[in-house]
Amino acid sequence: MNGRLEQAGAHWRLRFVRRLAHPPEKVWAAITEPGQRTAWFPDTATGDFTKVGAQLTFVHPGGEFDGEVLACSPPALLEIRWGTDILRFEIVPDADGCTLTLTDTFDEVGKAARDAAGWHECLDNLGHHLDGTPRLAAGERWRQVHAAYVEALGPEASTIGPPAQSG
Repeated sequence: MNGRLEQAGAHWRLRFVRRLAHPPEKVWAAITEPGQRTAWFPDTATGDFTKVGAQLTFVHPGGEFDGEVLACSPPALLEIRWGTDILRFEIVPDADGCTLTLTDTFDEVGKAARDAAGWHECLDNLGHHLDGTPRLAAGERWRQVHAAYVEALGPEASTIGPPAQSG
């Protein structure tokens, strides 16, 4: 398990830190380029992820919702509004790769375990994409880690169940 839940004022935040054996520019491209993002991000997205103020549209099996680029400093920082959540990607170089920190700030603590398992799967898929290795079938990793997040984050963070496509 890699995600941590933190209270952030009136909001909640999931934080994931992953060490990646790839240069920041390669990780940045995987996060911002549409053709690469589809390999790991949970929704199909349209819009320019590299321009502050750019309007974004996210499409998933249940419909679509909007977003916006809030901050962008290539190849180190991207912050977007993803529906009602705020996603922040921070990339810090190190000697032989980088560290990626993903934070998801949201209002409803009840979805924390569900979303933590989802981001865990997404970040695993990002790693597979960058490494050129096969990923698990969609939803498989989510099912493997969800119970551990329910146990670790507690009942109040587990009141909203799995998304239809993952359960």
